[in-house]
Amino acid sequence: MADNTDDAQPPTVDEATASPDTPRERGPGPRLRVDDPGELIAALPALIEFVPERSLVAVLLRRPTAPGSGPTIGPALRFDLDQDGGKRGLAAAIASAVAGICAAEDATEVLAVIIDDRMQAPRRPRTPGGAKAWGALIAAFALHLADDEVTLTDAWAVPVIQARQRWWSLLDTDHQGTLPDPTTSMVTFAYVLNGRPIYRTRSQLTDMVAHDRDSAQEVAAHLEDAAGCDRYVAAIRRADPDGYRRRALERVLYRVADLDSGAVPTARQMAELAVVLRDRMVRDALLALAVGEHATVAEQLWVTLVQSLPGHDRAEAAVLLAYSAYVRGDGPLAGIALGAALETDPSHSMAILLDTALRSGMRPQELRRLADHGLGIAGHLGVDLGPIRW
Repeated sequence: MADNTDDAQPPTVDEATASPDTPRERGPGPRLRVDDPGELIAALPALIEFVPERSLVAVLLRRPTAPGSGPTIGPALRFDLDQDGGKRGLAAAIASAVAGICAAEDATEVLAVIIDDRMQAPRRPRTPGGAKAWGALIAAFALHLADDEVTLTDAWAVPVIQARQRWWSLLDTDHQGTLPDPTTSMVTFAYVLNGRPIYRTRSQLTDMVAHDRDSAQEVAAHLEDAAGCDRYVAAIRRADPDGYRRRALERVLYRVADLDSGAVPTARQMAELAVVLRDRMVRDALLALAVGEHATVAEQLWVTLVQSLPGHDRAEAAVLLAYSAYVRGDGPLAGIALGAALETDPSHSMAILLDTALRSGMRPQELRRLADHGLGIAGHLGVDLGPIRW
């Protein structure tokens, strides 16, 4: 990225996490006191689902919903600090991404936290700690946000998010403190209690969708046979394409049921699923599993396929995983899965659509129509996908 705000490209964002009041997401979360930076910083791993390192985290504040009330915490977005280009270009690109999501979230204020183990806390009051490292970035970030009528209300810095670590303000050098234990944060407790995982590092998330080349080779060895049994061609000859799609959809549901009972699909079974997912109607019908009672197990199957399918077939499984993660509010996993899909197939239309939605801050419930479309396909084919949860 060039050190030129006009040429700055959108940075990779770890992806707006869904807010606690997003439908289907376990109800409202505990209230954070915005005037307590230590509590807010300690809650960041819960808000973005992993412990951020060498990152800028922007927390959006939505407008008050009632007279006399204060702003409410909106999505949190994480950006890598170690991106190519100068700080001015990085600040402009991050501000542009944040401002776009602010517009979608009706947010006019932002809180920022710099996490960087290369920084040292100021030794005494009125020493501008971190100014040499990231203070200039924060200043430029604030100016670019102001251009979009968004206010940077406060900004803090901390080397790492751990108990008793010192944090300090990047805007008011007298304002410093120490972090409480992040693992005992009420926000952390609420998220864990409701089944939302918190990973120690982002790499734990990326490992979930890492390509297993050995497994992919095993699956590839069965693909020709799986494709050679071209059930679709036979169905077309019988003038029964819907019959093929119905049986294909049922085949996937069998694999979901098997996995729920502890049976991991074999390489041949995964090759058969790869061929099934090449049919666009079948894949679109499977999007509806993300809102049904089998959502958790289906997502596990998509993870297995993303790890094991070769070539462009991997992109179809990655899109299903991304959608499943997206609608349950797991923005980071959705973004990582979409990255895998677009790396495999840069022109994949559904991956591009979901990636655009995620980057623009579209809420999960706004993508419900994709699941409804899938339910309609399944209904047309005469396949019952089970009870719907939302």
